[in-house]
Amino acid sequence: MIRRILLTLLLLAPLALLGAVFSGLLRIPPEWDPRAPLDFRAEPNLMTPWKMARIGLQPSACLAAFEASGITPQRLPDRPEENGCALVNTMRLEGESAVLSPARPVVTCPVAAAWLMFERHALQPAAEVHFNSRVTGVRHLGSYACRNVYGRAAGRRSQHATANAIDIAGFTLANGREVRLPRDWGEAADSPPAAFLRDVRDGACRFFGAVLGPDYNAAHRDHFHMEAGRWQRCS
Repeated sequence: MIRRILLTLLLLAPLALLGAVFSGLLRIPPEWDPRAPLDFRAEPNLMTPWKMARIGLQPSACLAAFEASGITPQRLPDRPEENGCALVNTMRLEGESAVLSPARPVVTCPVAAAWLMFERHALQPAAEVHFNSRVTGVRHLGSYACRNVYGRAAGRRSQHATANAIDIAGFTLANGREVRLPRDWGEAADSPPAAFLRDVRDGACRFFGAVLGPDYNAAHRDHFHMEAGRWQRCS
């Protein structure tokens, strides 16, 4: 009987705690509060995947994250569907400290949110570990392209067709060094450039739904494909 009572209390405790949070009886820090918007500046924790998922499902949650982070994005007007390639909830992507070139690409709000998390909590730390420097420039191969996957005549639309993905080809460090795909990916795995690129790939997987690179297939030999779609893959 006592064991049954203890088991019941154990099962009810999380529900009681959750109820206290939502009723305002228990106050927790915003970074741990499931109701609070994601703050890109906060160190990722166990609540971060939940908040990232909400950003992907609720446009208002994505915009709230920018506001909570003190960032005013350059939003763009929606464009009605044309050949299956509507642009909805998009903005110009601007890194926190790394400049994207040749121009600031158009991306969805979830891609922009994932990028800011990736840059601050994965890209810059990896550069400091492997080069004792920071990334100041990022070379991309584009984000929006109204096409099917791999440019095939038939098949499903690519995430690029709605600007929900971006392709990254290289990085420039503050010390002037350049790290590029595919050149530096093929070096010895323990060399600083190759190790950096693998850490970048793994770090991007923490915040983007799918990240594809040279290990995935030949079509991605020269870039990292990072998308905010529902498909989950890290390769």
